Amino acid sequence: QVHPVEFGGGLVQPGGSLRLSCVASGIIRSININTMGWYRLAPGKQRELVAVIGRDGDTHYADSVKGRFTISRDSAKSTVYLQMNNLKPEDTAVYDCRVALRGGEGYWGQGTQVTVSS
Repeated sequence: QVHPVEFGGGLVQPGGSLRLSCVASGIIRSININTMGWYRLAPGKQRELVAVIGRDGDTHYADSVKGRFTISRDSAKSTVYLQMNNLKPEDTAVYDCRVALRGGEGYWGQGTQVTVSS
């Protein structure tokens, strides 16, 4: 069983930065991980993809975060990171990590709250 666990959420002022981490515990071999990604759910909105990174390091970002957020992964540690810079109030949401294995199974973390407010 895979259990992604997120770290790093919190309260930050507009223009500030946060770094989220997600460790995919329970992975026997990190080679079995396909994609790792971050999604977010804001009140009154649908869940949206923020960023995803593939096994070869290819990345995809939502238009709203391009140039501000950077996704990266440490495959040896089964960990994915999301560096968030120049945060805006509209980035406020619960951020969820999703780990997809090569066999197609996907696993969600418990979520971490990010609040951008002055």
